[in-house]
Amino acid sequence: MRLAGKVAIVTGASRGIGRAVAVALAREGAAVVINYASNGEAALETLAKIGEAGGRAVVCQADVSDWEACESLVRSALDNFGKVDILVNNAGVTRDNIVARMKKDEWQAVLDTNLTGAFNLVRAAMRPLLRQKSGGRIINISSVVGLAGGVGQANYAAAKAGLIGLTKSLARELAGRQITVNAVAPGFIDTEMTAALPEELKKNMLAQVPLGRAGTPEEVAQLVAFLAADAAGYITGQVIAIDGGLVMQ
Repeated sequence: MRLAGKVAIVTGASRGIGRAVAVALAREGAAVVINYASNGEAALETLAKIGEAGGRAVVCQADVSDWEACESLVRSALDNFGKVDILVNNAGVTRDNIVARMKKDEWQAVLDTNLTGAFNLVRAAMRPLLRQKSGGRIINISSVVGLAGGVGQANYAAAKAGLIGLTKSLARELAGRQITVNAVAPGFIDTEMTAALPEELKKNMLAQVPLGRAGTPEEVAQLVAFLAADAAGYITGQVIAIDGGLVMQ
């Protein structure tokens, strides 16, 4: 198993992409801290799936927009597994609205969780990551919206674009310690969030995808698992789109 002996924290791991990532890392041998903000029942379902796969995991509630909560999340990893090797910043919220109608709290809530939350967790984990002197992996879940923008998603696009800037800056700062930092930018992925969209909107979105289908959380998770493994040790500061060809640069 590619991640045997590693310890990973996955934020927003109660469902969707976060759950798939947590399960994939556990299947590769990593011990996983399953973070969730409010849906404890769903987080326990993730825990059960990891148990069924023969993996090790614990559940830890924390709102990543809260600095102290992120410190507690890292302490949970250290208390349960003794170290932290992999951070996956996946937690995110949406508050879609066009800018002309967007309320201040809709803007702030998205930035606080999707961007500041990633900074909070990285900062909280920095000391144990550096103390280990064995390298590490930070993987930020951005979005193709952060690359191309999206109507009614200025807050989400700004946060996800900011996450890309954070990724590149951290990659430069931490490269000398053999800690790689990369971003994954999913496109239209079949999750509970996209399932709730109007059928006409989903049809229009899929029509723009060259491969003609939605991606799956498991496909995103496999990319994250690769970036977390030793085989990806020479990849850092990159933004990898997994979008069926939706955004080609």
